[in-house]
Formats: sequence, C-alpha cells, structure tokens
Amino acid sequence: MILHRYFARRFLWLFLALLAIFGLFQGLLDLIEEMRRFDDSVSFGHVVQMVLLKLPTGLYEIIPLVVILATVAMFLGLARSSELVVTRAAGRSGLTALLAPVLVALVLGGLVVALMNPIVSATSKRYADLLEVYESGTTSAVSIGPEGLWLRQGGTEGQAVIHAARANPEATRLFEVSIVVYAPGGGPMTRILAESARLEDGFWLLSNAKAWPLALGLNPESGARTHDLLRLPSSLTQDSIRDRFGKPSAVAIWDLPAFIAGLESAGFSARRHVVWLHMELSRPLFLVAMTLVGAAFTMRPTRLGRTGVAILSAVLLGFGLYYVRSFAQIMGENGQLSPLVAAWVPPVASVLLAMGLVLHMEDG
Repeated sequence: MILHRYFARRFLWLFLALLAIFGLFQGLLDLIEEMRRFDDSVSFGHVVQMVLLKLPTGLYEIIPLVVILATVAMFLGLARSSELVVTRAAGRSGLTALLAPVLVALVLGGLVVALMNPIVSATSKRYADLLEVYESGTTSAVSIGPEGLWLRQGGTEGQAVIHAARANPEATRLFEVSIVVYAPGGGPMTRILAESARLEDGFWLLSNAKAWPLALGLNPESGARTHDLLRLPSSLTQDSIRDRFGKPSAVAIWDLPAFIAGLESAGFSARRHVVWLHMELSRPLFLVAMTLVGAAFTMRPTRLGRTGVAILSAVLLGFGLYYVRSFAQIMGENGQLSPLVAAWVPPVASVLLAMGLVLHMEDG
C-alpha cells in the first residue's frame, strides 16, 4: 500500500507540474494572439481577462497529452533511479507498479469531466460573448427548450427578441414567430407576429406578418399593419446561430441531457450533442489508455538504451489514438456511426492495445 501511494503521489505531482507548465506557455501564446487581434481598441486588463477565459478550454484539450507525458516522465525517473529494479526484486511485477498511476488517471478523468467540463463550458461561452462585444459592439443569444426557440439579436437599431415554436435544424427557418423589437433606448417599439421567418443576408424575411406599434399613447391595434413579406434587419448569421447552440462543448455535462431533450422537442437534431456526451463520459477510460501507452515504452531499464526512440514512440502512438478517437467522433456526428460506437469503441480498443503492449514488453 505504501508503494502504491508513493507511485500515485509521484504521478499526480508530475501531472500537475506539466499541466502548469503547459498552462503558462499557452497563456503567453494566447496573450500575444489577443493583443495582436485587438491592438489598442481594448485595454490590457480586458485582454488578460480574455486570455484567462480562453485558457481552461486549451488545457482541457491537451489533458491526454499531459497524462502520457507525466507517465513517461514518471517511469523514466523510476528506471534511472533503479526503483523499478528494486520493485521487481521485491517480488512486485511491472503491472503492480502500473496500478496506482492507472487509478490516478481514472480519478483525474472523472474529476476533469465532473468539475472542469462545466468550468470550460462557462468560460468558453463568456469568451464568445466578450469577443462578439469587442469586435462588433453587439451581442446575441440563443435558448432552446420545450417552449420553443428563443433568439436575441442586437445592433445599432436596437435589440430584438425572437420566439419561434419550431425551426429547421439550422435555425435559419422559423415557424410561428413572435418578435418584440426594442428601441436603442431600451423600450419596446414594435411587436410582430409572423407565420414563418427565413434568415437572409443581413435580415429576417417574415411571411404573413402583422406588426403592432408599441408607442406611448397609441392604440396598437389601430396602428397595426399586415404584410405578405416583411424585412427585419438582423446581425445574426447561420454560422453565429449554429455556434450558439451547435457547439456541444458550450453546454456543461450536467445540463447536457436536458439540453438534448430540449433540442429534440424543438425539432433540432441532437446527434452532435449525444456523441459529445458519450465522448465526455468515456474520457476517463481514454486517459487510462494514455497512461498504459506511456508506461508500455518506458517501463524498461535505461541501460538498454534507445530511450529517445521509446519516448517518441509513446507520444506518436498517443497522438495516433487521439486522432482515431477524433475521427470516430466526426463519423458519429455525421451519422456514419452510432454515438455509442463512436464514443466508446476507440477508448476500449486503445486500452486493449496498450495493455497488450505492456504485457509484451513486460514478458519480453
């Protein structure tokens, strides 16, 4: 038990140290990128805020790489200090030495999904909002639930809140539309009901619409007008709408099942979100695979030489497995694989492959 605690503590400290180093380098690179993007239009304090909001997303993506490097560093250190030799001489096999790092990787994966995932979703959403404000001076939002689709758009002519009972999968065609247009000062200016709305370049094209003015002292019904076609200026684009509700990473994993149900009830395809949910649930298993891959090439005496080749082989194999996992995710999102197969088969296959390598190296 003491030996397992020692290995677990050593692996954990190496993981945290490498994560801090990568975070420092990534923060500096992001700072340079954001300063180049905004020039003098945004204060340095706001640029630092943007960097801090962007940092969790970048760290979240490189955690598998950090795990495999922490494993490589740990077992190379154990081999150079002959601690692995002493462990084997005491009757403990190499697989026993692997037990603690594997359990730590599994626990870290669970904590990353349960705690860091919501942080990443919140910071990435806030980053997107601030980026939109700093670049265009306006902000927009999308909300989907059982009651339908809600859109909020902004511009120089004021804000507009749009509600639709149904929409096409891209949210560029809305049905049973209700719109409230607000003046630049903030008060409601016009209410519009339309049979449908189609997003064009720079405006919504409303069909069979009726508009009521909401000015003070005016009877809205007496000033109402009907239109076969009515144009409503819009700052939204198909890409901005898709990014608002189409990025599964922008939704915390705890809210994802309810969000998926809301998407499906509103008529949208939730395949991307279902695949992402299972990809996140399988992340701890994939981190275990990265630990086994790193150990397979470095649980060997340093006197055998070719240490550099072993490290390079471990990292390249880790990148290859990560690529296969990402490729399976794309196939799952495109409907070529079921979400369960796309999310769970690559990690399970990676664990089996890495375990086979460990057993081969250990027996050899």
